[in-house]
Amino acid sequence: MRPGIRRTIKGAVALLAVSGGLLAGACLNGRVDGSVRLNDRVDVAALRPSPEATRADGTLRIAIAGIMSPSRTLVAYDQLVSYLQTRLGMRVVVDQGSSYAEVNELLRTGQADVAFICSRAYVEGHTQFGLQLLLAPEVQGKLTYESYLIVPSDSAATSLADLRGKRFAFSDPLSNSGRLAAEYQVYLAGETPDTFFGSHEYTGSHDNSILAVADHIFDGAAVDSLVYQYVVARSPDVGRRTKVIAEWGPYGMPPVVSSPLLPPTLRDRVRGALQTMDQSTDGRVALAALGIGRFVPIDDHAYDSIRSMLAALREAGR
Repeated sequence: MRPGIRRTIKGAVALLAVSGGLLAGACLNGRVDGSVRLNDRVDVAALRPSPEATRADGTLRIAIAGIMSPSRTLVAYDQLVSYLQTRLGMRVVVDQGSSYAEVNELLRTGQADVAFICSRAYVEGHTQFGLQLLLAPEVQGKLTYESYLIVPSDSAATSLADLRGKRFAFSDPLSNSGRLAAEYQVYLAGETPDTFFGSHEYTGSHDNSILAVADHIFDGAAVDSLVYQYVVARSPDVGRRTKVIAEWGPYGMPPVVSSPLLPPTLRDRVRGALQTMDQSTDGRVALAALGIGRFVPIDDHAYDSIRSMLAALREAGR
């Protein structure tokens, strides 16, 4: 990644990020300050207590993957924290990791109890250390989302093939919509990202990818469909400066997950509190702030298409 890339984007964009990854399950209501920071990372590891200390002080720790840039303001989760503290009768804190891999590590070691993550991060964590599926956010009546292939609006590209040799943006190494979906399409063409694109980089978040394409830092990017829809609905300028030229999916919605070290009784209480949010006034207020209709059960098989893509890439030695 080129250090120090920072380009000004005209107009601030209000982003709602529900996991994962964002509207798609790990997004927060952050206010983008109008710039792209591809190296934006926040080191908070030294501030995290041990799992034993966390359990002893009666704190529930919720981790959020870096779908939005870590330094940007978290707003929507305040309502969720307030709701859960009331329902569970315990302190609840939010920890925003800088990557899906970091959040998965927090879950594996018990430094995080619950997390909003990407679909692929769930699949990998479930296989590697028994990451537990809790619920999934239902958005606009759907439990699925897509990966959008976007380019600048003045681009002549009409398909992925037209981006051969171009500059491409992925969001995170463990992202489904921000990497895997596009990488799989490149695989179907008989190539790898290294041989297909002229260059490719990780922006660290979907909002960075969208804004960077709008500002011609990259010639194309793969991004979460729900995040893109939310951004362009609230910032028409970004919509005018980008366009969608392909959709891949649908995929199972990025879920809410829990650490395998979380006591089963507390896991059930958290699941129950989230699943009944739409039945109370304060819960509905929190859901509205997150852009979610409700939290509902989702079957592990909803993520089989992601497993199939991963299996194909690994069989090919990718």
